[in-house]
Amino acid sequence: MTDNEGVRLQKVLAEAGIGSRRHCEELIGEGRVTVDGKKVFRFGERVDPQRAVIHVDGKRVETRAEMRYYAINKPLGVVSTMADERGRKSLADYVEVPERLFHVGRLDTDTEGLILLTNDGELSHRLTHPSYGVFKTYLAEIHGPIPRDLGKRLKAGMTLEDGPAKADKFRVFDQVGRRVLVEITLHEGRKHIVRRLLKEAGFPVQQLARIEFGPVKLGSLKPGTMRALTVREVGELYKAVGL
Repeated sequence: MTDNEGVRLQKVLAEAGIGSRRHCEELIGEGRVTVDGKKVFRFGERVDPQRAVIHVDGKRVETRAEMRYYAINKPLGVVSTMADERGRKSLADYVEVPERLFHVGRLDTDTEGLILLTNDGELSHRLTHPSYGVFKTYLAEIHGPIPRDLGKRLKAGMTLEDGPAKADKFRVFDQVGRRVLVEITLHEGRKHIVRRLLKEAGFPVQQLARIEFGPVKLGSLKPGTMRALTVREVGELYKAVGL
């Protein structure tokens, strides 16, 4: 690429949401920006935003204008696909953007919570592939009383019909009488894995919601609504899968 081709790097970074052009120039001058794996210090550097792989502080910055990244809070009773041949409500009933999007992973119809939507096929593939082990956190309602060693047992692992499974993290989130909310984090995504794991431990799940997918948190997002991911969240998702 010649000096007259492409777009100035600081402009590309600014348009990607990193900050003002002045701030982006400071990042470049401090050696915090890489293009295709090489540090860039020159403010006049020109890049092709459709092809260049740009990182700031080790996190990738998505510069392809057509890429879209969203979080949606899937309500109970909704199928976690973009269409349903049986006519049930699906994610498509809540998506209000024209782009064709992939749903990243699935949730059972009777499980609510966080699902990611994107048209970035490579990121979607990596986020759902078991070899990358992206953590997912759930909030489950079970009936107590529960033994003090339940977390230890779940983290040690149990044998299910399709092999061993274990929790990576576990804590009691809240308790009112026999109603106990527990937070459980796993890095795998086998079907019904949270429900099966807790049932094997002797505590069938009454209600279940996914509240985190990797670095992305559900937060205060209401059921049936969606939001665009931040530049930071997209960069952290890329980092989680080695992109």
